[in-house]
Amino acid sequence: MLAPDLVRAAAYRKTVERIRETDPETAAAELDRLATDVRRSVIRTIGRAGMGHIGGDLSVTDILASCFYGALSVDPERPHWPGRDRFVLSKGHCAAALYATLAQCGFFAPAELETFMAPLSALNGHPNRLKVPGVETNTGALGHGLPVATGCALAAKLDGVSWRTFVVLGDGELQEGSNWEAAMAASHHGLSSLTAIVDRNRLQQGARTEETNALGALGDKWRSFGWEVREVDGHDHLALLRALNGSRTGRPVVVIANTIKGKGVSFMEDRVEWHHKVPSPEQVETALAELAR
Repeated sequence: MLAPDLVRAAAYRKTVERIRETDPETAAAELDRLATDVRRSVIRTIGRAGMGHIGGDLSVTDILASCFYGALSVDPERPHWPGRDRFVLSKGHCAAALYATLAQCGFFAPAELETFMAPLSALNGHPNRLKVPGVETNTGALGHGLPVATGCALAAKLDGVSWRTFVVLGDGELQEGSNWEAAMAASHHGLSSLTAIVDRNRLQQGARTEETNALGALGDKWRSFGWEVREVDGHDHLALLRALNGSRTGRPVVVIANTIKGKGVSFMEDRVEWHHKVPSPEQVETALAELAR
């Protein structure tokens, strides 16, 4: 398993403290800066590797930043600390964004990102809990993350402990029936410590979600399963922080985060081909220049 970057881990703790103690607008501005750094890292990482799912990485980045800096209780130096909050990236094909975030937080050194998708690298195309600190469970076979997260939240309730569980799902992934079985179970057991965040970018591999298998009034579907629904702009850090940290009503919470696939790079935004297209070296430089503004 990769070793923590102690300097970055210490800086992460200070940044988290500063963000959570400052006024909301200042916190949101700092999260935006951190998310931009992650986006730039993702573009370099995928451009170097020649593989990845860059569109979804860029749409989920603001969600990851808000979770790790504004909501989660985790310690990069102790990734298996029993009292940590659990975080599951169910849309595991967007591992590059998760790895960039974990490296930024100090779970491992950013230099490791240069090995992404290389033979024998710990940083596979889908996250592996045995290789990467900060990864709670292997994901990528879509429809598995919410069931695992539901099990985590149920375990916490049975043990009477206070840690929470957060899980990020893709919207196309919600076409998998296992999610709705887990949603029904979570509501039945009153798992108020469980938060699901849907990266609602409305695109999946090959087409729009509504053309493939329409999700329709997504909030109403979750409500019908007994969940509290909070719908926000998934690129608005202030809105995300309020949704992630808001008071509970005894039910599991789902945050429907409306996002843009390829967010931050003009020629990638809302374009289905960037689900797994890889930028050329020239496109990498153009994207990085746009994100430097």
